[in-house]
Amino acid sequence: MTANLELPKLDTAKGPAFTSDQVTVVFVLGGPGAGKGTQCNRLVEDYKFIHLSAGDLLRAEQNREGSQYGSLINHYITEGLIVPQEITITLLKNNIEENYKKGNTKFLVDGFPRKMDQAITFEEIIVPSKFVLFFDCPEDVMLERLMERGKTSGRADDNIESIKKRFKTFEDTSMPVINMFESQNKVIKIKCDQSVEEVYADVQKNIKGRL
Repeated sequence: MTANLELPKLDTAKGPAFTSDQVTVVFVLGGPGAGKGTQCNRLVEDYKFIHLSAGDLLRAEQNREGSQYGSLINHYITEGLIVPQEITITLLKNNIEENYKKGNTKFLVDGFPRKMDQAITFEEIIVPSKFVLFFDCPEDVMLERLMERGKTSGRADDNIESIKKRFKTFEDTSMPVINMFESQNKVIKIKCDQSVEEVYADVQKNIKGRL
């Protein structure tokens, strides 16, 4: 049913929609359950970022009545796979453009890019990223957090089967992205097996002077 669905077209020929002077984008990466969302909420409060969670945007589109991509997104999320970049980047671009019109220029893009092609295409079409916040967390800590969250989240992917698939997907596809940005000196690595307050203090110390 989903195989023949036509994906949105991404035009890389025009160049980025924004310059780095117009818009600041910080990619926020880390395994499932690393605490990205919690830290993003703190950064929004203190630094007036707009928080764009790729996963939340996809879930909203999945549940939107009449969405032509809903069933496709559901399939990828449930299987712990990465949704085609055409959908994710289109949703992110639309949100950044809408916010920019309202005078918002600083964005935390959370849980993205998850693959090398996403990283390259986003920077070609939207704007080059400023830097990457990488929340580094041991797998056993992430698993414990996700199983706890699954009791109340209602998320289809907060179950042991999906979680283990998501860990493998992250290791196989997202770590090469982090390594690529590391080679450009754009990665700030934050250790996450400590309290929320300690993690946030570490974030603040490391981003000072980079925004």
